[in-house]
Amino acid sequence: MSILDGSIVNVAVPKIMAVFGVGTDEIQWVLTAYLLVSGVVIPLSGYLGDVFGYKRMYIFTLAFFTLGSLLCGLSWSNTSLVAARVCQAVGGGMLVPISMGMLFKVVPRGQMGMAMGIWGISAMMAPTIGPTLGGYLADNFSWNMIFFINLPVGLIGMFLAVVFLRETPLLKARFDLLGCLLSSAGCFALLLALSEGQDKGWTSQYIVTLLVAAFFSLLMFVLWELGEEDPLLDVRMLANPVFAVSLLTTAVLSIGLFGGLFLMPIFTENLLNLTPTQTGLLLMPAALTSGLMMPISGRLYDKIGAKPLALVGLSVVAFTTWELHKINLDISTHWLQMMMMYRSLGMGLAMMPISTAGMEAVPARLSGRASSLNNLVRQVAASFGIAIFTSLMTKRQVYHFNWMRDDFGWSSPVAYGALQQVKQALALSGDGALAVFGMVAQRVAMASAIADCFIVSALMVAVAIPLSLFLGKKVKVAGKGKVA
Repeated sequence: MSILDGSIVNVAVPKIMAVFGVGTDEIQWVLTAYLLVSGVVIPLSGYLGDVFGYKRMYIFTLAFFTLGSLLCGLSWSNTSLVAARVCQAVGGGMLVPISMGMLFKVVPRGQMGMAMGIWGISAMMAPTIGPTLGGYLADNFSWNMIFFINLPVGLIGMFLAVVFLRETPLLKARFDLLGCLLSSAGCFALLLALSEGQDKGWTSQYIVTLLVAAFFSLLMFVLWELGEEDPLLDVRMLANPVFAVSLLTTAVLSIGLFGGLFLMPIFTENLLNLTPTQTGLLLMPAALTSGLMMPISGRLYDKIGAKPLALVGLSVVAFTTWELHKINLDISTHWLQMMMMYRSLGMGLAMMPISTAGMEAVPARLSGRASSLNNLVRQVAASFGIAIFTSLMTKRQVYHFNWMRDDFGWSSPVAYGALQQVKQALALSGDGALAVFGMVAQRVAMASAIADCFIVSALMVAVAIPLSLFLGKKVKVAGKGKVA
């Protein structure tokens, strides 16, 4: 539910704008507030789970998320919806790292691959299912239903947690107040800059100030944590090469994964004229493929380790992402659907072993903090991926359109005949015929720009392939600041 709510709201935004009578500047905070708050609370999740117990914190965060969902559905204005989304994000942001951290507390290490494979089904499928489910509920019911649908699931989840989960051992730790403030300020500034950079301009004073503030806040946070006896996030875990490589590879994959998920609906809805529901159905087989691969890769991880799975999976992702640069306005939707399925197969094969190898490289007592760091990296990387691909797509669209405009006009011998035919067929003036070709050129330019983005995404995934060679040997952190 928490991962789903990061994307399910997007397709209902136009309807919410109409109901509340607000513009894009106001409605964007419905999306941005959830992103910012969920990112800010992630570093706290490991400490709270260690001190108060992971079962107790899981029930509390699930209750907070469910309450936030109820308030979202009952919202009477855009302001009240944003406030409810903040409440929802406090629980939703901690649900994922708390649940992952709990697994590493209660599941034997020899069975972690299968456990993480089952856990990862939701993590891989939710971002793709979200827009489909959101579009269906918004089209056939009302925008409130995208929030009310969480209520029965949340209540059943809390009941099952109370009945079946056992509490984890409690640890004594002093609350790192300064570390909490620095990490919150740094994450807030960084995520806000990434979410608004395209609209405000990456070189604007507002965005530059946010990035500078984020850099120094996070730098001070790292320096403070290195000298803290009970750090909020033990950054010394990065001295473990397996854990560090796992985080780096996860970041690269998250950029490619969320960049692709962000670009594909733009291509299908804006250029192929599919509805959100049709787009969701087009991408649904890919989501199911990645979900089905997760437990399979988990079982294989327990037998052969992360390295061979990561090598094969990343190679498949890199190749299929490269193939997606062939997309154009005449592309077959069946080919597109199959290519996304093959890409998801590779992602499902590689993603879980990479994360699990890193988490297993740290001792069980640090698994909660390691889970917080893993999910924080994933959140920032996803936001970074959407930001860089949005900027790249915009710039490449301008480039392709200018290139076609320079070579297409009444003075062009190649274009003259086509323009004359359009002018006569539609009974247009000369300027009208050029305007028609201008609109077509904009669509072709956007398709070419999205294709360019997939080239960059494929190259980024290719860079991660040699990193997976370092996942073979699991190194344990012996103690605070010491590596075995």
